[in-house]
Amino acid sequence: MPLLLEPNPTQIEEQKIYAEMGLSDEEFQMIKDILGRTPNYTETGLFSVMWSEHCSYKNSKPVLRKFPTTGERVLQGPGEGAGIVDIGDNQAVVFKIESHNHPSAIEPYQGAATGVGGIIRDVFSMGARPVALLNSLRFGELQTPRVKYLFEEVVAGIAGYGNCIGIPTVGGEVQFDPCYEGNPLVNAMCVGLINHEDIKKGQAHGAGNTVMYVGASTGRDGIHGATFASEELSEDSESKRPAVQVGDPFMEKLLLEACLELVKSDALVGIQDMGAAGLTSSSAEMASKAGMGIEMHLDDVPQREAGMTAYEMMLSESQERMLIVVKKGREQEIKDLFQKYGLAAVSIGTVTEDKMLRLFHKGEMVAEVPVDALAEEAPVYHKPSQEPAYFAEFQAMENDVPQVDNYNETLLALLKQPTIASKEWVYDQYDHQVRTSTIVTPGSDAAVVRVRGTQKALAMTTDCNSRYIYLDPETGGKIAVAEAARNIVCSGAEPLAITDCLNYGNPEKPEIFWQIEKSVDGMSEACRTLSTPVIGGNVSLYNERSGDAVYPTPTVGMVGLVHDLTHVTTQDFKENGDLIYVIGETQPEFGGSELQKMMYGKIFGKAPAIDLKVEAKRQKQLLAAIQAGLVQSAHDIAEGGFAVAIAESLMGTAFGADVTIEGEATTALFAETQSRFIVSVKPENRAAFEQAVEAKYIGTVTETGKLIIRGAEELIHADVQELKTAWKGAIPCLLNSKA
Repeated sequence: MPLLLEPNPTQIEEQKIYAEMGLSDEEFQMIKDILGRTPNYTETGLFSVMWSEHCSYKNSKPVLRKFPTTGERVLQGPGEGAGIVDIGDNQAVVFKIESHNHPSAIEPYQGAATGVGGIIRDVFSMGARPVALLNSLRFGELQTPRVKYLFEEVVAGIAGYGNCIGIPTVGGEVQFDPCYEGNPLVNAMCVGLINHEDIKKGQAHGAGNTVMYVGASTGRDGIHGATFASEELSEDSESKRPAVQVGDPFMEKLLLEACLELVKSDALVGIQDMGAAGLTSSSAEMASKAGMGIEMHLDDVPQREAGMTAYEMMLSESQERMLIVVKKGREQEIKDLFQKYGLAAVSIGTVTEDKMLRLFHKGEMVAEVPVDALAEEAPVYHKPSQEPAYFAEFQAMENDVPQVDNYNETLLALLKQPTIASKEWVYDQYDHQVRTSTIVTPGSDAAVVRVRGTQKALAMTTDCNSRYIYLDPETGGKIAVAEAARNIVCSGAEPLAITDCLNYGNPEKPEIFWQIEKSVDGMSEACRTLSTPVIGGNVSLYNERSGDAVYPTPTVGMVGLVHDLTHVTTQDFKENGDLIYVIGETQPEFGGSELQKMMYGKIFGKAPAIDLKVEAKRQKQLLAAIQAGLVQSAHDIAEGGFAVAIAESLMGTAFGADVTIEGEATTALFAETQSRFIVSVKPENRAAFEQAVEAKYIGTVTETGKLIIRGAEELIHADVQELKTAWKGAIPCLLNSKA
């Protein structure tokens, strides 16, 4: 229902209506000081969304400044719709990851679908054609009807949007842990390609130029979505259901094609997606970045519902909309272009010189606010940080090696753990071959998409082991970046840069803020050591329900460059008789491991250690060997340790393997020591490979269909088909069980 009567400025202050919008008393006083008066209802709404954590990063800015954001290939770092990295030949890759966690907890299908739609718009608003989608998902254990429902609906929402718009969903990750029970994480990533001359920015230059609204009409969906994303979930969150937007992928497909044609026109000055905070953020940010102002007439905004107020139009997060600035006098060209696609393109305002956002509605000025105050001058908080008691307790523990009696059964049980098990049930719902450029589909270390018309390709992955980060945020932060780079290298690509999605609990709790600080310290150090700058991303805080926070989950989205298609490598063993090598030694490190969680039902102790210099050296050696044609397959050793990694190398094949390992058996088989790889090599390349890479020969690929792992005695003798059945059937089995 439309608001019949909006509170006046006196009521807003006296009744503290601003607090319901997420503004503190101090923030409301700051707004009064900026304006020299008490704001009206619409103006209070503008500030409440722009000063929310989701839009302003007011709690995380001091931490985000630690990230390295520049590099010789970086063309656009943080601050625009998406980051851009040069890949040579006048081409660049554009990519970003963002969260849609709170909406997905309330309305999982639309929450996930609109998360995909929003990240696609961030990429094509830069002028790039989206070529691939990835995701990173977190849920509680697959044991309750509620978690199963969330999991199934989120996957369906991602599939529904991506498949309909015709962009392949090529990769991602899913992790299951009890801490995500009430607050799932849904992070969506989009990768696009662009020629340098087509790069566009969200800036409103040129006084007198026309501000145009293009795309779908505005409704009441998503009002206060940014504020909703900046508070904890609770039992009352169901009442926030109207804050979840509704997506239309067919409309977005038309908008995508129209905008890609638009960026070729010299009439276009600037373009930005109406994402979080909708018309408010796009107008204020575009004007502020250009040092200009904007005047808009809201009666001209296309509306799909009757009687919408200025407040509702400015705060709506209806999907499939863009704000553009075009040269004065060229409006008709733009209207004609969008008309071809059956889309509205309406002039709703002009660029001004005075750095003010002025809104008119029904013949009255309903808001007059400095654009910099909205976009740049949100308060920045240096939150108190305190090391949690559990951290010292975990650090004081000795490395515990779980007692394993039957290695065969343990391997089988690990392969059934949902975090390790095949995600085929998920990615079978995604179209990963549409546009026919996908070379490596979901299921290997990274997805690979060819750059058409060249011999190059892009490798891409999303990674984060949040258990390690919970146990030791700084070490875990390093591992998140290093594992992403490992996956890129195993695919035959040079890691280029990362985008991150920083998912945490409530930053007002000192222990949570400590997790944020420390994990960003670790990530930053890894980015510097591995030469993968951060070119953009998203912060999602307040991921808590009823006071219980999720594990700190700073998801890393990484893209790498395959310099030649002949370098593309996958994890599956390739030929009978190939030699199997392991890179890296194993230590008794089980903190946060799959074996520990499976056997004890909880995680504790120290996270695995990581030496970034060793990591960088091994990655460099392996990539050089791959590029020299010496490697048949490569796979990083991650969750579940060596035994799981070698089993995974057999899953897509009819082969077996016969290998011999050294050291204490449980550690050698299941420890999660970092910076390790399993590699296979043709016998004729043995000498060259051993000269190029520090690796240990452990055995051969066989035709037996058996996985045999020996130590001082035979430890594992398993039928690969039995392992496959367990690994492939685990998630469907859990979903079908009547728990």
